[in-house]
Amino acid sequence: MLNVQPLVQQQRTFFYTGQTKDVSYRMTALRQLRQGIENYHQRILDALRSDLNKSEAEAYGSEIRIVMGEIDFALEHLEQWAAPRQVPTAAALPDAVSTIYPEPYGVALIIAPWNYPFQLAFGPLVGAIAAGNCAVLKPSELTPAVSKLTYDLIHELFPEEYIAVVEGEVEASTALLKEKFDYIFFTGSTGVGRIVMRAAAEHLTPVTLELGGKSPSIVHHDADLQIAAQRLVRGKFLNAGQTCVAPDYLLVHKDVRTQLLELIQAEIKDKQGEDVMQNPDFPHIVNARNFDRLSTLMKGEEVLIGGRSNRDQLLIEPTLLGGVDWNSPIMQEEIFGPILPVIEYDDLNPLLDEIVSRPKPLALYLFTQDEQLQEQVLSTVSFGGGCINDTLSHMTSHYLPFGGVGESGMGSYHGQQSFEVFSHLKSVMKRNS
Repeated sequence: MLNVQPLVQQQRTFFYTGQTKDVSYRMTALRQLRQGIENYHQRILDALRSDLNKSEAEAYGSEIRIVMGEIDFALEHLEQWAAPRQVPTAAALPDAVSTIYPEPYGVALIIAPWNYPFQLAFGPLVGAIAAGNCAVLKPSELTPAVSKLTYDLIHELFPEEYIAVVEGEVEASTALLKEKFDYIFFTGSTGVGRIVMRAAAEHLTPVTLELGGKSPSIVHHDADLQIAAQRLVRGKFLNAGQTCVAPDYLLVHKDVRTQLLELIQAEIKDKQGEDVMQNPDFPHIVNARNFDRLSTLMKGEEVLIGGRSNRDQLLIEPTLLGGVDWNSPIMQEEIFGPILPVIEYDDLNPLLDEIVSRPKPLALYLFTQDEQLQEQVLSTVSFGGGCINDTLSHMTSHYLPFGGVGESGMGSYHGQQSFEVFSHLKSVMKRNS
């Protein structure tokens, strides 16, 4: 088995020198990372094309731009985030001063997934660097081109005692999880998340788990259907549906179902062309195993839109399925592909009860102008985060923490929260005598 113990010890030794606690050191590292990404810009685009067939526009918008935005936001605010924070003290202790000192955990392990292999590796890394940690980054073996450029980029920029990349398959992840890290940040499936948490428990290592789940989208009868169609198509079929916060199924009021489906079909053609199977820029399914899993989920279901696929090209066109109920096989697991089951309703309340009875989703999307209904859904359903009259946009804001709840994850990041998640907030009370 791969021996990573020397690397982890090397990083811990370097962390104890105190260099990474210097805010100017962290800011220099972030600027180096930013410049390195600029230098690797075309190679990143090429790697994402190779691994997932992402177009340059989609690869830049959903991967590079988000990471660069996180770096710029951290550089703008880091001095303020890292400064000691004086807070009020109880009146019973008038001679005391209370202060919170943010301090780095030490050596962090970041395990990245394959669906947004650049963004979801480097986004957490920004937080780890900003907070003053050393870090080991494990990219996904399912996206080998991005994994290789991640290694090359980090190796070129930083000494491995500060930031390092460990490539490899499951054996590499297993070896890393046997080591004692001071923090673990994992993005991936709920099943693997349980494995990570069990391994972390052996060392009482704190974890952030960014997982997934079946995220509902609801279109009520008073929704702006044109906007709903546009934003559902964007949110569902970005990266061929291989997005943890993609709408996983569609609940639509029976009065607007037919019109909404017509608008969705028109929007797919407008954005992906008359024949998606001939569109050279529509992303592919990551591998044959996932293609076969998705094909099995589609079997026997009523196809409303799309339905074609090509295993040799790992290509499934945007597909909507009808005749689905809560017991259908496709409603038992996160889809993670360009397939959207449709369930119509007359009364939303029983459907909300059904959502609440299931594992808490990572996201929820509601299209309605009814503010009372908005408040009802928000107060009834627990979910990681979401949008009203939009999809995905909540995860692009530096001011909104992004993360799951229950089986969709624990902990959050983005913006200041990326700094906070990799920091221990040390509380100190100082008295005059």
